[in-house]
Amino acid sequence: MTSAVPDIALNNGSSIPQLGFGVFQIPPDQTADATALALQVGYRHIDTAEMYGNEAGVGEAVRASGIDRSEIFVTSKLNNAAHAHDDALAAFEETLRTLDIGYVDLFLVHWPLPTVTDFVETWKAMEEIYAGGRARAVGVSNFQTHHLNRLAAECTVVPAVNQIEVHPYLTNETVRAYGADHGIATEAWSPIAQGGVLDDPAIVTIAERLDRTPAQVTLRWHLQRGDIVFPKSVTESRVRENFALFDFELTDADVAAISALNKDERTGPDPDVFDRVP
Repeated sequence: MTSAVPDIALNNGSSIPQLGFGVFQIPPDQTADATALALQVGYRHIDTAEMYGNEAGVGEAVRASGIDRSEIFVTSKLNNAAHAHDDALAAFEETLRTLDIGYVDLFLVHWPLPTVTDFVETWKAMEEIYAGGRARAVGVSNFQTHHLNRLAAECTVVPAVNQIEVHPYLTNETVRAYGADHGIATEAWSPIAQGGVLDDPAIVTIAERLDRTPAQVTLRWHLQRGDIVFPKSVTESRVRENFALFDFELTDADVAAISALNKDERTGPDPDVFDRVP
């Protein structure tokens, strides 16, 4: 039942389901089936990227679902090799062809790549993409506050979202607070730290008290803090478990105890230095 999933209002008047399904690291030949399962369970927000190589499977599942296109929110992200202005425009066209679902609801700059590219030039291409209407919103991923400040100083469109690494061991409060102050929604990737938080005694204790799994407790922590999350699994029981987050709540003390686990510990690259261009 999809009505249980809250929507988060974006700064351009559109909205995004707060809980979604991620397809990062799902093999291309398994993506259509995994996405179809997620849609059957009730997910209406799918997160993919050019870099993942599985946009085609997402599009196949959306087209075959029988669900009206307007009811499914699809995100994709610009490949790191396509940051030059004209390359970004061409890459977006390729995403539209590969997905074959008419438009994307959100298109993101995947990484700022601060040592190898001018992300302002990239963002200006994103502004053109947004103006064309086939991306209903545009945003960024892995941008730090100084990257966002530069966009604010040199560009016109404020990113609708910033997709960043967030989990109990990396609460990323400075970037989240910047987003809250500037109308940029926070999406949390690696929300359970690639499973690294699931054995934490504080989380396990809360999960046992609530008769929930540590993953459910962690995802509920994100939701109650206002993060948008899109856990990934190809296991049906996990896909269903990750969706069952709306019939229980954490106390304020629970939320505070989980937040207190922060170690500023990343599972992925540091956006200030990451510069890999495939």
